[in-house]
Amino acid sequence: MWGSQESQAYAAIAAAALVTYALRLGGLLLSSKLPDKGRFRVFMDALPGTLLVSLVAPGILAAGAWGMAAAACTAAVALKSRNVFLAMLIGMAIVAAGRHLAG
Repeated sequence: MWGSQESQAYAAIAAAALVTYALRLGGLLLSSKLPDKGRFRVFMDALPGTLLVSLVAPGILAAGAWGMAAAACTAAVALKSRNVFLAMLIGMAIVAAGRHLAG
């Protein structure tokens, strides 16, 4: 009725792409109408950080104590050195060492 599975897959991909770009375009068009100050602006300024935490926190918790130690050391190195690449390398090394010692 709807054609082959391949054509359905292409249609689903095209629909997802259209929705994604429509949302992005809508955000760009609406951004000029949003308030530049006040509570809403404070909320919008904090949003990227909260999204990052919501993406990273489950992985940290799933890694257990080694993941939490790695996250704490990564944050400390990033704050102290201002070198995010170095901080990520140290965090990955701690997790790798924990996995090596545990397994």
